[in-house]
Amino acid sequence: MEKVTEIKAACAAVVAVLTALWGWFGWLVVLFVGCMIADYLTGSAAAMRNGEWSSQTARAGIWHKAGAIVVVLVAGAADLLIGMIIENIPGITLPFEYTVLICPIVVVWYILTELGSIVENAVELGAPCPPWLARILEITRDAVDTAGEFTGSGEEKHEDH
Repeated sequence: MEKVTEIKAACAAVVAVLTALWGWFGWLVVLFVGCMIADYLTGSAAAMRNGEWSSQTARAGIWHKAGAIVVVLVAGAADLLIGMIIENIPGITLPFEYTVLICPIVVVWYILTELGSIVENAVELGAPCPPWLARILEITRDAVDTAGEFTGSGEEKHEDH
């Protein structure tokens, strides 16, 4: 029981540090990690329920999550690099203060992807789900895609849905 208390304290400390250092973005990171864990657990449960669970598939899921973490770290490094360039190279300016841009968009995209997967897993587990929930998550993820593409290309993307 003491080990559980230590784990809870460590988790609380990590959340406190992330949110104290990064504010709203720290909460996004906490939500991202929580969604990854929930997706893995609900996906494993759905596979077990359907008699389809395998350690190979479970490992593939963990590698997939590790890859997502790497992409988020790359986005964070890009934000850090852009911020350093803007602050330290004369003549490069923006009409606003740059703190972060790329990483929050990437994290929100991943959160929405994880939430969609969690809904699919819940349905596989037999939970009733409002038919519009998955669609709202998809539309929101598409909006984040559009924002990212607009930010990266300088042109607005228009798609009919």
